[in-house]
Amino acid sequence: MHTEQVQARLLAWAPQGVPSGAQATGQPGTVWVGLQLTHQPHWHTYWKNSGDSGLPTELQWTLPPGVMAGDIAWPVPKKIPIGTLANYGYEGTVLLPVPLIVTPEYKPGPLVDAMDIGLKANWLVCRQECIPQEGEMTLRLPLRSSTALDGAAFEAALKAQPTDLNGAQAVQVAGERLHLRVSGLPESARGQTLELFPETPNVVLTAATMGDAPGPRTWVQRWDGAVWTADVPLSPERADSPAAMAFVLAAGSRGWRLDAPVTGAWPALAPVTGMSPALEAALSANAAARALPAPPQAVPVGTFAWALLGALLGGLVLNLMPCVFPILAIKVLGFAQHGDDRRAHRVSGLAYSAGVVLSFLALGALMLALRAAGQQLGWGFQLQSPAVVALLATLFTVIGLNLAGVFEFGQFLPSRVATLELRHPALNAGLSGVLAVAVASPCTAPFMGASLGLAVGLPPAQALAVFAAIGAGMALPYLAASWWPAVARALPRPGAWMEVFKKFMAFPMFGTAVWLLWVLGQQSGIDGAAALLALLVLLAFALWALGLAGRARWVVGVLAAVLVVLALPGLAPHVVAPPPPTTAGSAQAGERWQPWSAARVQALLAEGKPVFVDYTAAWCVTCQYNKKTTLANTELLAAMDAARVQTLRADWTRRDAAINAELQKLGRSGVPVYVLLAPGQAPVVFSEVLSAADVKDALAALKS
Repeated sequence: MHTEQVQARLLAWAPQGVPSGAQATGQPGTVWVGLQLTHQPHWHTYWKNSGDSGLPTELQWTLPPGVMAGDIAWPVPKKIPIGTLANYGYEGTVLLPVPLIVTPEYKPGPLVDAMDIGLKANWLVCRQECIPQEGEMTLRLPLRSSTALDGAAFEAALKAQPTDLNGAQAVQVAGERLHLRVSGLPESARGQTLELFPETPNVVLTAATMGDAPGPRTWVQRWDGAVWTADVPLSPERADSPAAMAFVLAAGSRGWRLDAPVTGAWPALAPVTGMSPALEAALSANAAARALPAPPQAVPVGTFAWALLGALLGGLVLNLMPCVFPILAIKVLGFAQHGDDRRAHRVSGLAYSAGVVLSFLALGALMLALRAAGQQLGWGFQLQSPAVVALLATLFTVIGLNLAGVFEFGQFLPSRVATLELRHPALNAGLSGVLAVAVASPCTAPFMGASLGLAVGLPPAQALAVFAAIGAGMALPYLAASWWPAVARALPRPGAWMEVFKKFMAFPMFGTAVWLLWVLGQQSGIDGAAALLALLVLLAFALWALGLAGRARWVVGVLAAVLVVLALPGLAPHVVAPPPPTTAGSAQAGERWQPWSAARVQALLAEGKPVFVDYTAAWCVTCQYNKKTTLANTELLAAMDAARVQTLRADWTRRDAAINAELQKLGRSGVPVYVLLAPGQAPVVFSEVLSAADVKDALAALKS
């Protein structure tokens, strides 16, 4: 089975087949089965002692009578530091082998040719957030033929299982520390620095680091000839005083297990605490988030009509977005070029409208298809990809250079292509509609939030109707103008001013490219934005070279092409790379806006504190406007402080399944979304164009 974090497989290893001589000899036989977990990068699951947090993987077997499952043969884990804590677990690919003991009581019938094995597995997979997952798997193990396809994986896993030590071992308590003295380790291990993994949980300080001298958070080790000794601090939260303890010592993937009685007097135990309400609520929320969604249901006609109206109005308002202005300005220039040609106006209007509506339908269909395939996406998903942002920035730069007169498409396009553009202006109008949708769709305008949130949960036909209504609203002003003769008569006549206006329009194009570069900087860091800017400079140089005449065009053009080819492999990876890692959280303690997480919200609510969440993204113009105006309003911030409101910011600039799940719960599919949460009260979801008065009214209601 597959999840976004883990691929789980049930494997078997029986090179001699299932032991059939058990009935005759009266001795049990053994075959091996195991759960193989392949983790996505930076995700991990846990060992038998998970450390400071986490839960070990659990396996529940369904076996035929006479067959028993042994314990997991745990391979040597690795230590996974997480801030001031540490866990023990596995990354990459790990196989957890389990022996199946076939006893003489196993008596398959004469027509049975395979042993049916069932497994229900539960594991907790974590990165910074943790997701409980489970899977049910089955396997038919042939009774009389060899099953050895995955033999290498089992041999490697069993080799990584710690071997028992036979030498003398001593574990002694001395104050707040534990002294270990171990002999019997193989000669190959002597002199090496070993890792220490206690099988007994909640006794030693898991996050202790190795040092040169013992300390409250450091442990030391040394070799006295063939004897290895260690001095380890006890955990301040120790909740057990065991009479014996087991440890695993490891050097790389090799490990040795010791089990020894504990001597000395244990200090007093720390108070016993259960799972915190915040952690319990976070685990419950994660479990609910991974539940399969119910099939989409049609909504009543009245609700659907309101959704269409909201989508139509939202599409109209999209025309006011700054990112759409350059496209509309070019369309106005097209009006002037057609002059009094009413038929040309109407054809252009219809073609532009078709491009807009069809583009919204295509984006909506793509999003619905990807969501049906299990992808956690929301509206605006296309600008969550650094590659798409880079392509759009490149496109706007090329258009700006063309408008500025740096080059003309006809200078280097094949004559048939250039003639096609001239003969079919409707094609140009349709493509400009596609471009307008590409840059405008991520800006969830007023009236659109509820409609889009509803659309992603509707049956495909109704959902696509909502997307079509958004497109119709966006195209409506231009379509009406193209069919209204008074507009054409009001426009100035063609003349020299058109060339000036055309070059002037290059600057809004460059401005849009700058905005997209800023968005890319939020996604891929300053190195990604600088790499794209360098590529755009080389592209501008190449386009300028293609606009030259005569021999210079070929000489400079070849030089420009060589520079682009040499720079592309080195710069392109930076454009799509993730930003450099930061310290825990993207904000320092004490800053007003702290990074959002579902667990943090639950923890704050458990403390009785109200929470205001800003779901935002760098590519969302409305989000940035609200951030610089309403969310920077000193009176509003003072009201939040007076109400003890904790402010969190959920950044959706790059795809984030956890944020997408929260938006779904709120009935939204895009940003901005603003929510006020308070213990024991229903969430208050505000309008996309945020009003300080609305937020202050909601804060006042908290006190009543």
